[in-house]
Amino acid sequence: MNEKIKILALSWRDIKAPKAGGAEVHTHMMLSGLDREQYEVVHISPEYEGCTKKEVIDGVTYIRMGNIFTVIWKAFRYYRRHRNEYRWVIDQCNTHRFFTWMYVPQEKRVFYIHQLTREIWKYNMKWPWYKVGQALETWMLKRNRKDKVITVSKSTKQELVELGYNPEKIVIVYNGINFEPWSWDEMYEKEPVPTFIYAGRYVPYKGIDVAIQAFVNIKKEYPDAKLWILGKKNQEYVDTKLLPICKENHISWGDDGDESGDVVSWGYVSEEKKLELLSRATALLFPSVREGWGIPITEAGVVGTPSIVFDSTGIRDAIDNGKAGYLCETNDVEGLVEQIKKAISDDERYAEMRRKAYEFSSQFRTDRVKEYLIDFF
Repeated sequence: MNEKIKILALSWRDIKAPKAGGAEVHTHMMLSGLDREQYEVVHISPEYEGCTKKEVIDGVTYIRMGNIFTVIWKAFRYYRRHRNEYRWVIDQCNTHRFFTWMYVPQEKRVFYIHQLTREIWKYNMKWPWYKVGQALETWMLKRNRKDKVITVSKSTKQELVELGYNPEKIVIVYNGINFEPWSWDEMYEKEPVPTFIYAGRYVPYKGIDVAIQAFVNIKKEYPDAKLWILGKKNQEYVDTKLLPICKENHISWGDDGDESGDVVSWGYVSEEKKLELLSRATALLFPSVREGWGIPITEAGVVGTPSIVFDSTGIRDAIDNGKAGYLCETNDVEGLVEQIKKAISDDERYAEMRRKAYEFSSQFRTDRVKEYLIDFF
């Protein structure tokens, strides 16, 4: 029997980390989907409160060490001790970096990136510091131009090519769902009033405030309309950014699934409840300025709900550049309002978008990992 190929994956979060999100789900899906007869995978990431220092999850060995900063040094030391064991080292870039270009031979390196940060710097830093962040990001990205690369969308691949990466060395491992697309008779009836939904993290660049501002305009014409928000709540963001918009415009806010509110914050819900709400809604609103892909868009599609999205990197890919969803002409409140009105007012086009969103989204499945990575490692 041939000896297994060993892969070392380095990341700032793992699948069980408290702040794990879509990137971590994709990472685990990809690593655990590799043929266990052929590959052995070890994943290193920081510790967190209450974590197990070492455990095996779905065939992947997870080792947790240090904090978000010291894990970089500890991972380097681990690799140096075991460097002869590993054929590949995956450095996952999520702003956080492990600087593998400094100590891992090029022929062993794999650069793994979901999205460039670009515009997001503006939401986290003031001028001129966000300019410094953008410049440093570009400089750092260029250190990996000769590496083999894994990414998640054509948009991100194109941005890397523009920075000098070799397109022949980039593989796209698409985000996907880990459940069967629903049949049409499994889908819930749509709500009797125009009902829109956002699913994701409460962070500024994802545009929940833009969704609420657009909803304010929609309420003037459709007073019974509703907006649902799903995701682990960031109360500070709610208090400082979202509630002021609601109060100023006399929009009521319902916490913990209180459907009497115009805007209903459901908080974190089970996967079953999430899919139910996605299926009941008229459309998913996803006005993010940048994503690797946007997995809620795919999830909504396979339960019969089209998405209304900004024309942003990664997100446009998830609706097939406007063929399987509503793509805003301008990435602002007015652009979102325009597409919301189209979804409400044109029943024939809406039915077509539901069908196309379903058909397109149903292609993206976690069980296709082996297909994407054939002959890559």
